[in-house]
Amino acid sequence: MIVEQDISNVRVGMYVLDITYPKGKFHLTKASWLESEGVIENLRSKGVLRVLIDTSKTREEPLAVMPLVIESCVPSFTQQVEKARQIFDESKSIQKKLFHAAKNGFSLDLNSVSKVTDESIEIIFNNPDALSCVLNIRHKDEYLLEHSVAVSVLITMFAFHMKLEREIVSQLAIGAFLHDVGKIMVPDAILNKPGKLTDKEFDIMKSHATHSINTIKKTPGVSALSLEVAAQHHEKLNGEGYPNGLKSNEISIYGRMISICDIFDALTSSRCYKKGYSQVKAFSILRALAKENQLDADLVDSFIQCLGVYPVGAIVQLDSNRLAIVESHNLQNPVRPKVKAFYRLDPKQFEMAQNIDLASMETEHIVKCVRADEFDLNMEQIIEYLAHEG
Repeated sequence: MIVEQDISNVRVGMYVLDITYPKGKFHLTKASWLESEGVIENLRSKGVLRVLIDTSKTREEPLAVMPLVIESCVPSFTQQVEKARQIFDESKSIQKKLFHAAKNGFSLDLNSVSKVTDESIEIIFNNPDALSCVLNIRHKDEYLLEHSVAVSVLITMFAFHMKLEREIVSQLAIGAFLHDVGKIMVPDAILNKPGKLTDKEFDIMKSHATHSINTIKKTPGVSALSLEVAAQHHEKLNGEGYPNGLKSNEISIYGRMISICDIFDALTSSRCYKKGYSQVKAFSILRALAKENQLDADLVDSFIQCLGVYPVGAIVQLDSNRLAIVESHNLQNPVRPKVKAFYRLDPKQFEMAQNIDLASMETEHIVKCVRADEFDLNMEQIIEYLAHEG
């Protein structure tokens, strides 16, 4: 009998036919028996979650069999980033058309939103880290366009981590993509004001949530869940959010999820009038808001686990006085990811890129998570350099 089995339930002696999840990230060179606990641990360490087992071939005694060989189907880091950038740019173009339609009272094109969010979902389901890096390649004068796209990507990654059903993920991604469409109704002077808003200005700013709800409601074919997640992105558990002042259980799990994604992206994004925080600093702020009963504490912790202590695409400073970009996580040692060093701080200059697995390198450690602009660099410049390095 052929069955799909969670990796946590497989044991030595089982006959593995294929890797079923994540699909497309790895494949087996040939079907084979699991000959040792080390082989199973190797599958886990690579992020394999489910496999296809032929139970009729299960053996109780260990045999001398050919080792199970896994081949990576994942493109290079820079190839992943390039594909993700194409989707991100396409998403921004669609977002621009949505704002234009909303401002002029036209119907929103839900088909284009569904298509591009499906493309993002496909990338994330095959390789959860693929779009993570691109979220850091942002333009401070395009925050309005990029924010909703980023929140859609973040909630997709979050939902994948929570193992939600694909159809629900799709509806969440669409709702997040549309959640701020009402901001086009807010005057630029208020939307981009560098200082603290007056009470009157803040009331005008808050009206964007209602504008978004009304616009989405008029969109043919939009689901109730997509509307719900967009409508609740500024609600707080303590009842002090808006537009409806919902509290506690009145806010769905999906509303709680998008509020975390929305705040995280706002904190980490640079705008014309402010620099964004590093991801690690943003995590600490999310935890503080959870303590104030604004955010769901359990979901905040789950979100941090989803992105990783050092998210893929984050820039870190090493104790060798170099900068490196996080390329992938080490599941067994989250504080020591795999990175690529590319920049020396003294003197300040790019250097030949070096792949470093911090988990197996005792002499190298992360000092802190930083932002590229702290060193007069930008993410686009860094990615281009790494692409050239190969």
